[in-house]
Amino acid sequence: MAIARPIRMLGAACILLTLFLVFQLRQGSDRPSSKLTHGMSRDPLLDPTGEPAGELWRAEDHDYSPDSEKSARTNAALISLVRNEELYELISTMRDLERTWNNKFNYPYIFFNDKPFSEEFKQKTQAVTKAKIQYELVPKEHWDMPSWISEELFKESAKILEEENIQYASKLSYHQMCRWNSGMFYKHPALEKYRYYWRIEPKVQFFCNVDYDVFRYMEDRNKTYGFTINLYDAPQTIKTLWPETRKFLAANPSYLSENNMWEWITDDQARPEHTQGANGYSTCHFWSNFEIGDLDFFRGEKYESYFQHLDRAGGFFYERWGDAPVHSLGVGLFADAADVHWFRDIGYNHIPYYNCPNSPKCSGCTPGQFYSGADFLAKEDCRPTYFKYVGTH
Repeated sequence: MAIARPIRMLGAACILLTLFLVFQLRQGSDRPSSKLTHGMSRDPLLDPTGEPAGELWRAEDHDYSPDSEKSARTNAALISLVRNEELYELISTMRDLERTWNNKFNYPYIFFNDKPFSEEFKQKTQAVTKAKIQYELVPKEHWDMPSWISEELFKESAKILEEENIQYASKLSYHQMCRWNSGMFYKHPALEKYRYYWRIEPKVQFFCNVDYDVFRYMEDRNKTYGFTINLYDAPQTIKTLWPETRKFLAANPSYLSENNMWEWITDDQARPEHTQGANGYSTCHFWSNFEIGDLDFFRGEKYESYFQHLDRAGGFFYERWGDAPVHSLGVGLFADAADVHWFRDIGYNHIPYYNCPNSPKCSGCTPGQFYSGADFLAKEDCRPTYFKYVGTH
């Protein structure tokens, strides 16, 4: 029996509609914007990116020669905790940073190691730059496991984390590094005279020419902290970090900044399983392998008291608290959010994540690219949450 024409037309329309919806979904899955959340439909790095607004210090206008006694450099340094065996990976980083920025400003480098630096390390790194370099040993009392930590409990805790496939869980030196970067680095005598630092790491890349003094930018605008990449952490590694932070806040309520980042820290909408797994902390953090910071903030009463509380709680060894979430919680709770700056114009990569602006000053990366590798890495981007609550400033 023949099907009535209206029914045939309705059936055809349904088929066409289904095909259209499938096409739209497939198209949507191929667009970078489909990876974004919280209503951020377009990555800001796809838009033309220029320098920060306002007056900037430039090498052509001031004396930045490496040995000048009247240098325009402010009291700042480039710092890195690095091992002898990472020499060539560090040299790669230095060459990139010198090419894009420091050849113009000649800020000093300070390298830290828990073992003495080799002569080869010193000679080959100094050959990369005209700037001065200091090679410093981390004091034993800053590096060793504290007396109140149980080695037996550390080993048992590491086994539990390994069962959850947590990287570096049983590697003592990794825990020591995280603790040192969280609350020891700013106590080193080599940094006493400095106010600002730019942390660099071996095997990172810089893609964009930066033609202004970033330390002067921080100083002139009284900025506390600068970042490029904003990620989620593994909640299994920081299960008690937020509960311990809440204990500290309960004992020190006046420390909380009026203009804090509480919503970014506690968001439970973007990745609720993370917030639940970390007992109330979204796990969003600034990726601290790139950070430009004010040492006065970290040396201050609020942050130092916070670190001492965390250190005594033992999570640097019994869990795997990293310096990135610890710095981020400290900055997000005790600093003014307006004094935190996203350096969107500094092209940066630490495998596998990128900060790549749309700028004629950049080459070697794709504007708006966030990661390189498997698609599941896209969900680690916490920038949409940060931008929602704090802004892109």
